[in-house]
Amino acid sequence: MSEQVRILRLAAGGDGVGRLGDGRTVFVPRTAPDDLVELGPLRDYARFARARVARVLEPGPGRVAPRCQHYLADDCGGCQLQHLGLPAQLEAKRTILEDSLRRIGRLEVAVPPVIPADDPWGYRSRILLSVGPGRRFAGFHRLGQPGRVFALERCEIAAPVLAELWTALRGRLHLLPEDVEQVGIRVDRAGRLHVMIEVRGERAWGGGRRLAEALAADGTPATIWWEPGRGAPRVVAGDRDASPATVFEQIYPRMGDRIRSWALDQLGTVDHAHVWDLYAGIGETTDQLRRRGATVESVERDPRAVELAERRGRIESGVAAESQRAPAGGVIRHVGRVEELVNRLRPPHAVIANPPRTGMAAVVNSALRESHPVRIVYVSCDPATLARDLGRLCSTSAAPPRRRAAEPPTRYRLIAVQPFDLFPQTAHLETVAVLEPE
Repeated sequence: MSEQVRILRLAAGGDGVGRLGDGRTVFVPRTAPDDLVELGPLRDYARFARARVARVLEPGPGRVAPRCQHYLADDCGGCQLQHLGLPAQLEAKRTILEDSLRRIGRLEVAVPPVIPADDPWGYRSRILLSVGPGRRFAGFHRLGQPGRVFALERCEIAAPVLAELWTALRGRLHLLPEDVEQVGIRVDRAGRLHVMIEVRGERAWGGGRRLAEALAADGTPATIWWEPGRGAPRVVAGDRDASPATVFEQIYPRMGDRIRSWALDQLGTVDHAHVWDLYAGIGETTDQLRRRGATVESVERDPRAVELAERRGRIESGVAAESQRAPAGGVIRHVGRVEELVNRLRPPHAVIANPPRTGMAAVVNSALRESHPVRIVYVSCDPATLARDLGRLCSTSAAPPRRRAAEPPTRYRLIAVQPFDLFPQTAHLETVAVLEPE
């Protein structure tokens, strides 16, 4: 007989958490807090189990019917929380963050409500699809099955203009290269459309213009990018002066701007202060800091993003940068890994950091404590790595300094934390944490 469990809460990643009759924890995707569910076959591990829902016997109060046709019918793995109403999603994310800070970071913090998105649907500025055999279809991976792809008709969280582009492109997949693996579609800040084609090999492809003409005929003109297996992406049709569509940018630009503005406000007055912008991306935060009167040293590993940041910075300032070292009141941009460059930077008054999902390397945490900024603002897209790094910054114990310092490493305390719903319908969360010396 199938086992029945009551779902107690959601775990990071969006799976429901229940308790089996033998006391083990079971993780069940597509469930809501307080659901009573009948489980399908168990996958057993040493200390826990996983299962899918066979039947929902009693729905929890936050459960709703998913809006997307693919969510249940095709078991789409792109979203994890469409079966929850928005209030339930926000509370689940708040609880996940609070639990991560307590368990991983050893920080007892009352996390405030998640600031909701401007629009929980149609917000994504880019999507990436895997191409099926023979270019007959393309779509997302099925939940928990990275080797299986279903044919996408419409993504409900993609921007409407991308839905139009996908409708035009979906009927013309035969125009893609035979060795295509993935195709991305994107709308940039200027409203221009892009199609990014990733292929397995190095064989030249001459079909870019034909594809661009076909899309333009459907009213969705787009710049076509081609990226070979071991090469850099390049424009093969369309606007060759378009900004690189392959550099990282938030998938919800309007909400990303709100988060950046809130984070920068937490730095306080930075006029005539020196600030580090770590993991700087395309330089949007650096530009804001410069407008606020700071001198800035930024670090970013992607040279294409730094090149774009330089170009935007020159346009904004109205002057050409003739050397790497900017005059007082300007910006110095470093290309490379933060963990390799952080000890070469000039001591900061304040630091803002927006690392990838993996968080900061331990050496970066140590460097921050040894540099003694009066304020650190940490922007994170992963509660677990955020909690780990905050725990290191706030810990009474620290690794021995790696360089001779006039003062011992500073211990920080968390003075504010604010989550934002940058990724509605998914289990992902953006959080801004603010620290100052204890």
